[in-house]
Amino acid sequence: MPHTHLDAAGHPRPQLVRDPDWRDLSGPWLFAHDDNDTGRSARWSDPSVTAPFDRTVTVPYPPESEASGIHDTGFHPVLWYRRTVEMSRPGAGRRLLLHFGAVDHRAEVWLNGRPVGRHEGGHTGFTCDLTDALEHDGEQVLVVRAEDRPLDATQPRGKQDWRRDPHVIWYHRTSGIWQPVWLEEVPDTHLTTLHWTPDVAHARVRAGLRLARWPETPLRATVRLTLGERLLAEQSVLVDGQETTFEVSIPALRHAQDLDDLLWSPDHPHLVDATVVLSEPESGARVDHVTSYLGLRDIGWGDGVFLLNHKPCFLRFALQQGYWPASQLAASADELRRDVELAKEIGLNGLRIHQKIEDPRFLYWADRLGLMLWEEMPSAYAFGTTTVRRVVAEWTEALTRDLSHPSIVAWVPVNESWSVPNPALVPEQRHFMDGLYHLTKALDPSRPAVSNDGWEISAADIWGVHDYTQQAAVLRERYGHPGLRRGEIAEPWPGAKRLLLDGADHRGQPVVLSEFGGATFEPAEGEEWFGYDTVATEQDFTERLASLVGAAVDSGLAGYCYTQFTDTEQEVNGLFTADRKPKIPVEELFAILTRRRP
Repeated sequence: MPHTHLDAAGHPRPQLVRDPDWRDLSGPWLFAHDDNDTGRSARWSDPSVTAPFDRTVTVPYPPESEASGIHDTGFHPVLWYRRTVEMSRPGAGRRLLLHFGAVDHRAEVWLNGRPVGRHEGGHTGFTCDLTDALEHDGEQVLVVRAEDRPLDATQPRGKQDWRRDPHVIWYHRTSGIWQPVWLEEVPDTHLTTLHWTPDVAHARVRAGLRLARWPETPLRATVRLTLGERLLAEQSVLVDGQETTFEVSIPALRHAQDLDDLLWSPDHPHLVDATVVLSEPESGARVDHVTSYLGLRDIGWGDGVFLLNHKPCFLRFALQQGYWPASQLAASADELRRDVELAKEIGLNGLRIHQKIEDPRFLYWADRLGLMLWEEMPSAYAFGTTTVRRVVAEWTEALTRDLSHPSIVAWVPVNESWSVPNPALVPEQRHFMDGLYHLTKALDPSRPAVSNDGWEISAADIWGVHDYTQQAAVLRERYGHPGLRRGEIAEPWPGAKRLLLDGADHRGQPVVLSEFGGATFEPAEGEEWFGYDTVATEQDFTERLASLVGAAVDSGLAGYCYTQFTDTEQEVNGLFTADRKPKIPVEELFAILTRRRP
């Protein structure tokens, strides 16, 4: 029976699934803090050293969280994990791989005391080859050291607080392992990366693949694309290097009477199932076989309008921080799915993922259920060479991992000049900001990129404006004039800094109110809270939300992004509470956000 995208549900890497099934290593691991950073010299990586591992943590929840079983929010910059795992040495021509979804911020891994991998970057994954460290069949000792310096301002940390207790808009840190860990047996020569870039206008898909190593002799790659029971394309190409890119023609895109039956959109989230088989050209012997999926859709912009599949599409977004009270930035597969469902239930067609590279399982559900996303790089807080190196490396990894998800419709490498505090006067900061825009476009020219969302805009395909005025009349005046779609935004600037940097030319970029709103209910006396204004009752909240959203919709804007989707720690200005309860009835939220009744 052929695999479909439904088989990817719950898989930690849903766009590259391989038989046999993966082996999940979530659950209890032994754990130790190493506040004096003596674990290396004391050889904690050695299988015989067990004394320091005196606690148990539940992976993949960060030790600061309640769900981890540790729940210690103090400053512990070095963490150690240990687990005994039953493993068998793979047969000839096979490798055993250990995958980490994300470890914040720097990780080192040992198997049976032998180093098998390291990685820097707290929001993207990495893989370790365990094969040569397997000394025997049976129990093997796996050890992970994670380092996350709370006061390192050059480390991309997003909104993880550098203080012990959360303040203003920042929340508790997420350190160590916080996304799935899993084992997978693969052929020596195997696919490590698949990329799908649809080109609807030319009735084709650009396929890109990367192998783990350079093939000794050329291989054949056969791609098969189906939509339900319908065969859309089947094509074979010769692979004579480690990376190959080729075009796959989709005849149905040329002949379809109704493209809504083929194209991905929030209203019609069609997903195309894909299989890729590597084989020997002469004998036909199979080398590797993976399943994947993609969405056929086109993103465009011009004349001040955002375009989806060549049609104007008004963005109805909320700011999503991807944070849960008991598990912080980590979440279960069910929790990730539920957030996508909630966004759809209240009439949103998208979320702006804020200061987080989201779990691929969340991206899968956005793909499958039809929710557009902006993906945003977690910021550092100090500018310098180390920041540049770290951000460029991690952002490149994030783009490379996620660019095939149809739900992602924009990239945001910088938010509100974080890590570039003065790009108007410090040339190297502007060069870095603009360089991230151009890096993004070099890796993926198919989507809009926003060099700096909120203000101090220079290189950008969308002008994202942050405006927290609570007066609908001001929003109507500021964004309701006909010149807005020509890039005319009058002073005073709505945010904390000037909106446009010198030389930022308007080339038809849409203007999106990418942060606004932020009202919260009046807090109880002594309650820790943050918001942009308070309301007294549910009726007041309903009226405020309706007036602000109405002003945004009736303007010349290309879309809005309400702050925010759920409450996050003391930032209690969500449409939902932190435990995902709606502030007002879901039906009212839907009517306000869509301007129609469900």
